[in-house]
Amino acid sequence: MNTLAVRPAAELDELITAVRGAVARDAGWRDTASYVAEALHEHLPPAELLTADQLAGERGTSSGHRLHVEPDGSFSMVAIVWRPGAVTRVHDHVTWCVFGVLAGVEYEDLYVLSEDGTSLTEIGSNANRTGEVSGFAPPGDIHRVRNIGDDTAISLHIYGTDLRRVGSSVRRFYDLPTEATK
Repeated sequence: MNTLAVRPAAELDELITAVRGAVARDAGWRDTASYVAEALHEHLPPAELLTADQLAGERGTSSGHRLHVEPDGSFSMVAIVWRPGAVTRVHDHVTWCVFGVLAGVEYEDLYVLSEDGTSLTEIGSNANRTGEVSGFAPPGDIHRVRNIGDDTAISLHIYGTDLRRVGSSVRRFYDLPTEATK
């Protein structure tokens, strides 16, 4: 993962303060995700937060740029640049996650695991547009993210962990047969 300077950009100062307040409420993961989503919605930074070098890349790829890790490890902020054709594997997370779209459209496909754990069922999809904010918490956060548009999408993700310590927000990948909702 690429990184920015250790000190936060001025555009992030108010957001970091608001997220600290949301996390300090010491709620469960789902409520914390909701509180952090409110903070992000109120303080969503501009896409210009990233440099031209950070926005560069090839079609079908994505790149993450760590913007901030809270000193106590309670949350991390990552900007992800989704170039046209970029797609993640189906996955879930080790903690709550909140994201806001700074530019473009980030498509998300949602899944549930079958009772016997041998397949996934697609239960919905979202087209998250510029300015929209969403959040979730495990369990039940199985999804993949895609950019099926012609323009680069940029999103800011806030995870409830120290990504320097754990390396990734992904708990596991799901390489299983997928069924559509009936």
